[in-house]
Amino acid sequence: MQFIAAGIDRVALRDAGRIIAEYVFRPADPQIESPRPYLTLRTRAGVDVTAHRPADHVWHKGLSLALPVVGPHNFWGGPTYVHGQGYVQLANNGTQEHRGLRAEGHDDEPARITAALSWRSQAGDPVLAERRRITADVVDDQTWALSWESELRNSTDAPLAFGSPTSKGRENAGYAGIFWRGPESFRGGVITAPDGPAGDEARGRRVPWLSYAAPDRSAGVLMLNADAASAEEPWFARSEEYAGLSPAPFFHDETVLEPGGTLTLAAVLVIGGPDVHELAATAGAERVARVRPSALISV
Repeated sequence: MQFIAAGIDRVALRDAGRIIAEYVFRPADPQIESPRPYLTLRTRAGVDVTAHRPADHVWHKGLSLALPVVGPHNFWGGPTYVHGQGYVQLANNGTQEHRGLRAEGHDDEPARITAALSWRSQAGDPVLAERRRITADVVDDQTWALSWESELRNSTDAPLAFGSPTSKGRENAGYAGIFWRGPESFRGGVITAPDGPAGDEARGRRVPWLSYAAPDRSAGVLMLNADAASAEEPWFARSEEYAGLSPAPFFHDETVLEPGGTLTLAAVLVIGGPDVHELAATAGAERVARVRPSALISV
């Protein structure tokens, strides 16, 4: 696997001659969608497993880091949840601005992207400085794995509270974090947890991983926390309204980051067949471990 240039706004991941992912680092999205870099993903056989700007939520972008509550700022896109008023469109949609990128990799080693970003308010003021690392590797003939790890530093002179609509008062809507949005063909698929099929009741659960299989069994994804042995953080998950998974560390409670302080978010996505969840408990996990993010990153 190797990341290669694919235009002035993106790099592509090439696997045995096939493009299975694109990392778009300069998106041309309107401000109301909180513009941010994102990945579109496919299986090794070429099946799409991500949606980009779906009609129901145009601010959903394949696999991306999206945060609806960073102090007063919305880096998720669309309206902001205001308790007692519902969703209100405010002038607070921020931007994750690309600052630089390095791509590397060889056939016998995981492929990597290291990137620098500046998170800016809608007015253009700096909010967060980010160092991001994305790593990809083959797992088996059908499956590959990708990790995403981001270190966020508070660039302001005041504390920033990271939260979600649930931390602001909306029940069971704790989305915030590294978020995977599946294509429309995945809607109504099967969400599996370590103890078996979980459905939308997986939302809010504290488990080390969740998987999602397409209804037609054409493909599946397995998503793991930064530490797959940990079950401390809840998840955001949907299958009935749309296909979506995300470790959601701010689901219930806000985390406050002091000026100059850093916060690390990380997850692994494994892309393969509908039974990809079996890798969480088999020898295949050793290959997945090649892209597992460290507890903290230094780039």
